[in-house]
Amino acid sequence: MENKQALTKNILDTINSPADVKALSLDELKQLAEEIRQLLISVISKTGGHLAPNLGVVELTLALHRVFSTPKDKIVFDVGHQSYIHKIITGRREQFPTLRQYGGLSGFPKRTESEHDAFGTGHSSTSISAALGMAVARDLQKQDYDVVAVIGDGSMTGGMAFEALNNAGTLHKKMIVVLNDNEMSISKNVGAMSEYLYQLRTGETYNKIKHDLEGWLQNVEFGSDVIKVLRRLKGSVKYLMVPTSIFEELGFTYLGPIDGHDVEGLIEVLQAAKKIDGPVLVHVLTKKGKGYKPAEESPNKFHGTGPFEIATGKKIANPNAPVTYTEVFGKTLIELANEDKDIIGITAAMPDGTGLSAFAKAHPDRFFDVGIAEQHAVTSAAGAAAAGLKPFAAIYSTFLQRAYDSVLHDICIQKLHVTLCLDRAGIVGDDGFTHHGVFDYAYLRSIPEMTIMAPKDENELRHMLKTATDFAGPISVRYPRGSGVGVDMAEPLHALPIGKAEVLREGSDVCLWAIGSMVQSAMQAADKLAEQGISAGVVNMRFAKPLDKELLVEHAAKYGKIVTLEEGVLAGGVGSAVLETLNEAQLLQKCRVLTLGIPDEFVLHGDKKLLFKDLQLDVDSIVAKTTALVKEE
Repeated sequence: MENKQALTKNILDTINSPADVKALSLDELKQLAEEIRQLLISVISKTGGHLAPNLGVVELTLALHRVFSTPKDKIVFDVGHQSYIHKIITGRREQFPTLRQYGGLSGFPKRTESEHDAFGTGHSSTSISAALGMAVARDLQKQDYDVVAVIGDGSMTGGMAFEALNNAGTLHKKMIVVLNDNEMSISKNVGAMSEYLYQLRTGETYNKIKHDLEGWLQNVEFGSDVIKVLRRLKGSVKYLMVPTSIFEELGFTYLGPIDGHDVEGLIEVLQAAKKIDGPVLVHVLTKKGKGYKPAEESPNKFHGTGPFEIATGKKIANPNAPVTYTEVFGKTLIELANEDKDIIGITAAMPDGTGLSAFAKAHPDRFFDVGIAEQHAVTSAAGAAAAGLKPFAAIYSTFLQRAYDSVLHDICIQKLHVTLCLDRAGIVGDDGFTHHGVFDYAYLRSIPEMTIMAPKDENELRHMLKTATDFAGPISVRYPRGSGVGVDMAEPLHALPIGKAEVLREGSDVCLWAIGSMVQSAMQAADKLAEQGISAGVVNMRFAKPLDKELLVEHAAKYGKIVTLEEGVLAGGVGSAVLETLNEAQLLQKCRVLTLGIPDEFVLHGDKKLLFKDLQLDVDSIVAKTTALVKEE
């Protein structure tokens, strides 16, 4: 009776560190798991975040902290969006309602946030490399602690994970890789590794051989005794009669597959893995969205979600919000592909996030999801272009950084007609500095042969995609996260003249040269400047490369004062391109240039409006800075 009464209390309220988890009974751990699930659902329904991945790793995270002792032991989560439970039980429970909010907890592991966060992992497939580096450091420094990489099966489609597995098996360092296998990354997993893990999960070949062998042994005189021995030697038939696990071939001891929601079984297996001297891979089976029916039924929709109604799982959204840039991209690409059979769509595990899901349904034979492998996505696009197709590679700006060499070496040097579609360009808000797409202007602008476009609204995005289709070389278009401006999109598709800007407003005192998402801000700023008696012209640059040099030189002479606006880093960005052009034309002594953009720092997470205010890229700040420039003598 006392035990039942003990289990009725709210255990989660008593958990302030991993030590508190170690003190719980197995029954209390199971109750804690359910309480954590309720907290996850309650908080994320308000803040948004990665719900389904975290619901799937509750028991696994509790077992990890039961067996290992952070911060001495190192646990690296990959991708880090599955670390919410880890945050909750490592002293951040009371802060959890601030998740992904301005000034609150990050949605990913962050070394400066807690000593329990061993490594920052906003992108995928990095944990095994990092864990191996930690194991090497531990041994060289003659220290004694365990290193664990918790990697999602989707992250195993990234080539870096295999590079690390190969190296770890050779070095034979003591480390543990926990493979969280839920058959999903963000969308349904693809590729040979996914099929291989399915075979390990189901064990169909092994089960058939085992059944046939046992049937034969039962018919011979000594058979029953042999069966007993084989059953004691767990897995012996498997490794005698079917090919060895690929992980064993790479030098790892393979343990699994294990039920990822059996906390007792997980603890036992992790304790066994801890005793093995060398690299170990623990294969854990989990259910993405476990414990919340809407997330179980639609794990991709609840992978990264906005606020939602708990009772129904229905997203809380503005029904009057304009269509998103992502949706416009997907619909326009279908429209273009209907007319051009050479167009194909490529994504790196993001068919939903990039808007290519609709394209996949419309043209299934021309859609390719390569898994979380951005470098491969870009180079395979280059190969397709070399063979005469017109590939559109849709990748988040922040993730294209992983394929920089492929863009330079495989596309641009060979002048191949590949269109890079950079979704989530600019400040993305809640996901923070690992996901802000603010570097693409700078890292693409430095590459010869690359043409770079950014639309002022969703209608111009349509025309830029048409422009890219008709182009004959490397070209990119970047567009922001979220809803468009709400403009009419009935205008027939047409190509834009390459490198030509658009004058939206004439003025006399100063001219705002803006690109992409900042064009709307420039127009609003011009209205406010007019109220102060300042006449500001506005130019929609359209192209970050090539610039409209002729118009720029003309405006430098006409206005004498130019302000550049970009939602990207200033170092090497569009403002830099303007300065370079005017310097080459020897006009900088006659024309003052103010460049506004992202300063030389990593931008934190939070509401986009608040971040823009901090960065002094909001309309009021633009007006204030421009006014100061105009009033300078």
